[in-house]
Amino acid sequence: MSCESTDRFCPLCRASEGRPFYQDSREYFRCPVCTLVYVLPYQFLSPKEEKSVYDLHYNSADDPGYRRFLARLFGPLSQRLAPNSCGLDFGSGPGPTLSVMFEEAGHSMEIYDPFFAPETILFQRQYDFIVASEVVEHLHYPRRELDRLWSCLKPNGLLGIMTKRVIDREAFSRWHYKSDPTHVCFFSTETFQWLADHWRSILTFPGKDVVLFTKIK
Repeated sequence: MSCESTDRFCPLCRASEGRPFYQDSREYFRCPVCTLVYVLPYQFLSPKEEKSVYDLHYNSADDPGYRRFLARLFGPLSQRLAPNSCGLDFGSGPGPTLSVMFEEAGHSMEIYDPFFAPETILFQRQYDFIVASEVVEHLHYPRRELDRLWSCLKPNGLLGIMTKRVIDREAFSRWHYKSDPTHVCFFSTETFQWLADHWRSILTFPGKDVVLFTKIK
C-alpha cells in the first residue's frame, strides 16, 4: 500500500535503518544487518497501479517456455516431496501454472494471490510445502508475509522461493530486475541466510535464483 512514510528501517529484520545503496528514479537502501535492498513505502505503486502491471502478464500453463522457467523451482522441490503432499502456491498470478505442475505430479494444491485469488482463509491451514515464484521481490511487508507463510508449514515442510539475487552495487546499477516498478525489495544470499537463522531452518541453494528452506521439527 502506498504511503508517504520515509521510515528507513529494514522491512525484513527491522534491526537497523538502511543505508543509501543506489539511486535512479527511485532510492534504494541496504540493511547493514540482513543486507536486504529495498525502496521506501512512499515509492510503492498504488494497488490499482500495481494490478495494472500484473494484468499485462500473459503466463499460462499451456506455455512450454514458462513451464521450463518454473522447472528451476519445481524440479528440486518436487524431488524432496513425499507422494500426495499438500502445497500452497503463494502469489500464483493471473495464470496459475506452478500449482498445475505439482497437481500433475500427484500433489494437491491451493493457490493464493492478493489480486487474483485473495482467499485469506488458506492461511489458517497447514501445508507440506509452499512455493513463491517471482513473488518476494513484490512484498511491501516481507517480514510479515514470510513469517505468515512459515507458520503455515508443517514440521519438515519446505518453502521454495525463486527470485533473482543482489550481488553488489555495481551489478545492481546495470540490473534490469530493479526497473520493474512493482519490485520493491531485493534479496541476497546473505539475506536468505538471515532468514534461515531467524527461522532456525535448513537452507539450501539448488540454483542461482532458487532457495529452499526446510522447517525443523
